[in-house]
Amino acid sequence: MNIEELKSTLEKIKKSFKNQKKDGDDKESWNDLRVKYLGRKSKIKELFGLIGEFDPEERKKVGKMINDHKDYIEKEIALLKNKIEKEEEKIKYDITLPPRKRDIGKEHPITSIFELSKEIFSKMGFDIKTGPEIEEEWYNFDALNIPESHPARDEQDTFYINEEKKVLRTHTSPVQIRTMLEEKPPLAMIAPGKVYRSDTIDASHSPVFHQIEGLLIDENVKFSDLKGVLYKYLSELFNDNSIKLRFYNNYFPFTEPSAEMHMNCIFCKGEGCKVCKNSGWIELLGCGMVDPNVFKAVDIDPEKYTGFAFGVGVERLALLKYNIPDMRYFYENDLRMLNLM
Repeated sequence: MNIEELKSTLEKIKKSFKNQKKDGDDKESWNDLRVKYLGRKSKIKELFGLIGEFDPEERKKVGKMINDHKDYIEKEIALLKNKIEKEEEKIKYDITLPPRKRDIGKEHPITSIFELSKEIFSKMGFDIKTGPEIEEEWYNFDALNIPESHPARDEQDTFYINEEKKVLRTHTSPVQIRTMLEEKPPLAMIAPGKVYRSDTIDASHSPVFHQIEGLLIDENVKFSDLKGVLYKYLSELFNDNSIKLRFYNNYFPFTEPSAEMHMNCIFCKGEGCKVCKNSGWIELLGCGMVDPNVFKAVDIDPEKYTGFAFGVGVERLALLKYNIPDMRYFYENDLRMLNLM
């Protein structure tokens, strides 16, 4: 065979390949085509074996001619394979079918109460403050007029970290202390966050829960100001301007006078139901006027300034707002619970 005959043979192979490629529209036909033109017994392989019959000066040119045709066929085979795979992929999916229903994410009830509360208090001029969850005893107890003999400081009620008596904060009141040390009155703030107490988990208790505590200090602040702020907050939170509040005498070391606040049951409107234990009222939060001893601990003149403070459990608000029967549902990762919102 000479070079001209080789050219003619290669053109015939190429032409034959082009004609048969039109029928290679599935994997089986494609594989037959690949074997025929690139396999061990293909005509191309046979031509490579004939290179040695040519004169030495022609062999390089002959090898290039055969390789060019081989590369062309390999490229076309690869393109054909890609086309077949794409067509088969299309068959797997019926674009006329309706899409699968996908649930849209929702805020967790705890997050929702936090965000709503921040928005409401911000509109009333309160700043949002945060602080460390591992706290020194002085900020958590001493500065809040809680003596060493107080039951809250027992290890049965408080998580102590080490011998230095650092604690997991039992309320967000230490944030109030830190704020009063850094800023002088007038000031208005809330401290939302996570708190820890040595409680047994049940429907209404958890060793880890969330609080929102509020503080307002200025000249001539009165208990009636506290009532007004709490009424505004709760009426907006529950979207109900008809709510009623009651205040009962109580004792907290950091406020004097202190009060326990009850709200009329939002489910029965005060008529009595299982939620309010047929009393028509729900215990909601503790509050009062800031004790002068707390002001003295942070170097604020109690003769010049007065203020009020309050603290409410976020889980309790969420249970009421979204009618969730058990606090443990918040931590069980059951997505059905989010549908209650």
